[in-house]
Amino acid sequence: MRKRSLIERVRRVGEAGMDVVATQGRATLFLFHALFGPSGLDGRFSLLIRQLYSVGVLSLAIVVVSGVFIGMVLALQGYSILSSYGSEQAVGQMVALTLLRELGPVVTALLFAGRAGSALAAEIGNMKSTEQLSSLEMIGVDPLKYIVAPRLWAGFISLPLLTVIFNVVGIWGGAMVAVDWLGVYEGSFWANMQNSVTFSTDVLNGVIKSMVFAVVVTWIAVFQGYDCEPTSEGISRATTRTVVYASLAVLGLDFILTALMFGDF
Repeated sequence: MRKRSLIERVRRVGEAGMDVVATQGRATLFLFHALFGPSGLDGRFSLLIRQLYSVGVLSLAIVVVSGVFIGMVLALQGYSILSSYGSEQAVGQMVALTLLRELGPVVTALLFAGRAGSALAAEIGNMKSTEQLSSLEMIGVDPLKYIVAPRLWAGFISLPLLTVIFNVVGIWGGAMVAVDWLGVYEGSFWANMQNSVTFSTDVLNGVIKSMVFAVVVTWIAVFQGYDCEPTSEGISRATTRTVVYASLAVLGLDFILTALMFGDF
């Protein structure tokens, strides 16, 4: 009896593993067909602009507000820690490096997954449940090209730009608290930041992180919506999976990218 139970558990683990591999294969084929198949975005630039507004512009408010407050909190915490060592003038350096290297790309990607990613999954899932995707196929239009590709490219473009905006407003929020509230000398704040931040190491690596996160988050969102069960419960589960999977992927990839970019090996 115990032997049968053990065999059954092994079988279930094997089936789960095969399902994961099959899903990854479908997702990879889905991505390559949508991006690199024939007739990509030719003649559909207006669709891309519309999705840039839906995915990027409508996410701007939460990114800006979050960036300002996170920058302000960083300045407060940094000043509290650095002042005990008599190094409070270096708070600008700490705020800038923390935002550019880590918090900017990661927090923006998490916000993007929660706001835009869930919306993309729900929108495509709703199209599937109402048979809009099937209707496009019936009239000879590839839904991967007409529906999925513009949303993928919009996500790829929007997230790096939102990350840059997050970093800028975060540094501004930190400067506002440090200089205007805590009394840090403005010249020291900006001079320490300028001397410590390098474009190739800090700014560029942060942008590269955001580009990787953009691909992963948008890919997960559109695939979950496209692959979901065409029911209200299926759409709900796909939306939840999008946020959970995208968030875990961002955090895991952040560790890997940080180790590769900034680790001393």
